[in-house]
Amino acid sequence: MKIHLNGCLVDEGSAMVSVFDSGFVLGDGVWEGLRVVDGHPAFVEPHLDRLFETARAIVLDIGLSREALTRALYETIEANDLINDAHLRLMVTRGVRRQPYQDPRLALGKATVVVVPARSPHDPEAAARGLDLFTVHVRRAAPDVQDPKINSHSKFNCIAACIQANAAGADEALMLDPHGFVATCNSTHFFIVRRGEVWTSSGKYCLGGITRGHVVTLCRRNDIACRETDFSLTDVYGAEEAFVTGTLGGLTAVRCVDGRELSGPVPGPLTKRLQALYADLVRTDVAARQRPGPIA
Repeated sequence: MKIHLNGCLVDEGSAMVSVFDSGFVLGDGVWEGLRVVDGHPAFVEPHLDRLFETARAIVLDIGLSREALTRALYETIEANDLINDAHLRLMVTRGVRRQPYQDPRLALGKATVVVVPARSPHDPEAAARGLDLFTVHVRRAAPDVQDPKINSHSKFNCIAACIQANAAGADEALMLDPHGFVATCNSTHFFIVRRGEVWTSSGKYCLGGITRGHVVTLCRRNDIACRETDFSLTDVYGAEEAFVTGTLGGLTAVRCVDGRELSGPVPGPLTKRLQALYADLVRTDVAARQRPGPIA
């Protein structure tokens, strides 16, 4: 694979950053994952909105325009002949530090910008089977501890949750907020269906997910009752359907939470309907895209 590293396309075996890079030393950076559909990065605008907003929040100067980043995404897609079943990870760190310490003033001033591509073949059997989730003891933090709205490289909170879920034999960790309500999963957002209504968390303790937001909007546009609210594991265990959302997988059905199988079919009828609506939304988005032209 060809990696886009600070403006150059290099072979993955040669794609390296300094041991003094802020991302390597401290997890000091922000990132976005983008799905590739029909040779285009889907929903570029909201992803870049979130990237620039979070970079501003941590006083990180990306050093490139939105247009330059979009061009880098397309160059990576074309260099690797990506069409479908692929994704890109766009990463920006504070750059090389003079010394491996926390103070951001030690950074030398130029961000490290990397686009890593990956092929991710769709597994229809796994999608039809559904995911098993396990509720972990690791909580999603409040904004004054580590703001979940910032998609930072400092992901150990989620990694710790994933470790516990892996040990339990689950596909993904279900995480609670500091008050014991359902917050999110370690790498996806969580939804349930109860009596024809779609429920997801209040959003206070989870990343502002792009796919999550699209699903909430699709519900409201198509007269599907949808709540963003606090709910407990008891509500989850009594749900007819559940699914998770993410950039690469879109909507993926859940079949079991903490060893309790949900009462409805997998995927359930409302999950299937939203999967179809979301697929249409993705197709509409990429159909309107064009490769950016050269820099004037």
